This record gives sequence, structure tokens and C-alpha cells, in this order.
Amino acid sequence: MKNQPIIAVLAGGTSPEREVSLGSGKAAALAMAYSHPTQFFTVDADALPPGLDPARHVVFSTLHGVFGEDGGMQRLLEAAGIAYAGCDAVGSELTFDKWRTRQAVSAMGVGVAPGRCFQAATKPSAAALSDELGEQVVLKPNRQGSSVGLQIVTSRVGLGIALGGIRQGEWVAERRIIGREFTVGLLRGRAMGVVEVVPKSGVFDYTSKYTKGLTEYFAPAQIAEDLAATMRSAAETAFAACGCRDYARIDFMLSAEGELYLLEINTLPGMKETSLLPMSARCVGLDFIALCRELVSPALERFSLAAARK
Repeated sequence: MKNQPIIAVLAGGTSPEREVSLGSGKAAALAMAYSHPTQFFTVDADALPPGLDPARHVVFSTLHGVFGEDGGMQRLLEAAGIAYAGCDAVGSELTFDKWRTRQAVSAMGVGVAPGRCFQAATKPSAAALSDELGEQVVLKPNRQGSSVGLQIVTSRVGLGIALGGIRQGEWVAERRIIGREFTVGLLRGRAMGVVEVVPKSGVFDYTSKYTKGLTEYFAPAQIAEDLAATMRSAAETAFAACGCRDYARIDFMLSAEGELYLLEINTLPGMKETSLLPMSARCVGLDFIALCRELVSPALERFSLAAARK
């Protein structure tokens, strides 16, 4: 193709998830190279990496966490006129905020666990929180990625200890939903396969997520088709409710009573071949190379339209 753009894969970043991002970026860059000229960029600061050219590059970011997923990098790319794959700055900022995400999806009928948002400086007492939400509570920073800071407490005493350790920032507390965990990948807003996530510890925290052998995955999930259809529909509704673009991965809990609750929306999910989004894609016949080609396709279309207007 004449003047074919180069896919600029961004990885690294400054968040606690830097090493995970580097793994995602390297895997994605290798897969992208089968279909497009590709260049790998390591991001070492909260800034655009040197050498990005809006006339030559289309960005595929695998940055995770703060600055990568929260709209920070997206705003810089937009200001520089650089086409990029994934959610825009507004959608990224919204979905990175767990409380705003809950409000947006709940307004469209997607279930969320009872919860509250609070500042560390005005945190509730353990007694007040357990009276409101029960003794089994999930605590997590409102604006962090990939289970960073996630705590599961199972008693009022444990809740008091956990709250005592919260010194700064904004936090979300939710009633713990006991049940089964699922995830659904979306491509251009359409749900792909449903994957069940079964952590051996019972909690899909940072350690279970990134330590080999600590979690089992069933892709596709071994559930009735009507339940799978309900999950796919809820994922598509949540994607639209938050103004997402191109692709995402959405996580759910299914309670023992059969109620579905949204956990979070991941706009830049892990991108190793064994990550959850690729698992979901394989359920609908997309291997990793084909998935990467599809993920960047809308951004290439935007690049071409912008070039045609010049």
C-alpha cells in the first residue's frame, strides 16, 4: 500500500504495571508485524515518546494503569494529531474511574454491587461500612488498574485493619459478591466469547492474575447459552454506556443467586497471547495475529480519513 502507516506500539510507562505492559507490547508488536510495518516504543515518562510522527504513525498502546489507561496518553496523542487505537480520552478517563463507571452502567440497567466511594481523609468507620455493606467487603483504589491495591476483607475486625491502612486517595468499597467470575472481550462494540476465570485462591487479585499456575481459565465458559448471551448483552450495554471505542474487556461476577454484577471495564487490557482478551477472541475464531490486525483496523481507518481531508 502506498504511504502505508507504521503501527507504533507503545509499552512500559510509569505505573506499577510497567513490566506487564512491556510484556503486552512485545507480544503485540510481534503479532502486528505480520500485517503492518511496526515500530516498538518504550515509554519512560508521562509524555509522548520521541519520534512519533502524525503523518507516519498509528499508535497501538499497551500502556496499563495510570497515565496509560486514564486518558493522559490519549489526550497527548489527540493534541498531537496522532491516530490511535482504543478508547478516546473521554471514554478512557471515565472507565478508569471505577465509581463513575458504576454510575454510567447502572443507569443503563447493568448490575453493580452495593457500594460507596470515599476519600481517605473522611473514610467511614468499620462499623458504619459493615452495617451498610456487610462484613465481606471489597476495597480498591478508585483510579488504579489491574487489581492494584485490591483488598478483600471478611470480617469487621479485618475491615478496621484495612481501613486503618488507607492513608490517601479516593477509594471504593463494595459488598463482596460470592460466585463465579467471567470476562467478555469486545471488538468494535460487539461481544466476543465469554471466558470463566477461576483463581485457585478464590480471589483474582494481582498475584493470581500474573503468577503462572494460580488461575484456571475456561474459554469458552462452560455455561448455558442463554446465560452467555445475557453476559454478552450486558458487556455491549456497558461498553456503549461509557462511550468506549474500538475494543475493551469487561469483567463480571455471577452470584450464587444468578445475579450478574459488573466488576470493571478494561480499555487497554493485557495483550500477551495468553491474556484474557485474546482468549475471548479465540472463542469466535480469531487467533492472536488476526485479533491484533482487527484491533488496530479502526485507527487505520481514522488515519486514512484524516489524510484524505488534508
